[in-house]
Amino acid sequence: MDLIDAARRAMIQHGAEGVHLNQIAEEAGLTSGAVLYHYPDLRDLLIEAHHAGMERFYEQRIKKISGIADPAQKLITTIRSGLPEGAEDAGVRLLCELGGAAGRNRVYGTLLTTLFDRQVSMYQTILETGAAQGIFTLAQSSETISRTLVALEDAYGYRIIARHHSIGPNEAVELILDYARLATGHELRPE
Repeated sequence: MDLIDAARRAMIQHGAEGVHLNQIAEEAGLTSGAVLYHYPDLRDLLIEAHHAGMERFYEQRIKKISGIADPAQKLITTIRSGLPEGAEDAGVRLLCELGGAAGRNRVYGTLLTTLFDRQVSMYQTILETGAAQGIFTLAQSSETISRTLVALEDAYGYRIIARHHSIGPNEAVELILDYARLATGHELRPE
């Protein structure tokens, strides 16, 4: 059993700050001593579990769009990949849990702030490339638009996880694309 996955599941089930060593060990099918052998400081395991969740929303997205030349399609793909696949999406549930703990835990707060800033930078690159190529006409600065796009992903992602009756992944994509259309002056129609 992967200890990082076990830690993520335990954090989702028991809370980012309420998870205990024995709960992670139980999820992993190991003894507490075996977990401590690999991670003498439990905080290191929890931070690594958080980083694994963050990887999905930055590193994997960068890889996903790296082969797309058209900035408009790159923007659409980036928006789609920033949302949960459904209410049971474990990666997003973990980030929501950590977000709740971020105000009380400086490490979690710093990690989430870093993720936000990296995502903003990712969007800025797409927007500035599109503007330089004459594909986008930006209504505001690339930073403002990018921050809003990331904030919309976060807000709609939370609504999806909370099982909002009228906002699922497809609806959230369209709502974010509606803003992106206004912000870029581009119709942003998927291929």
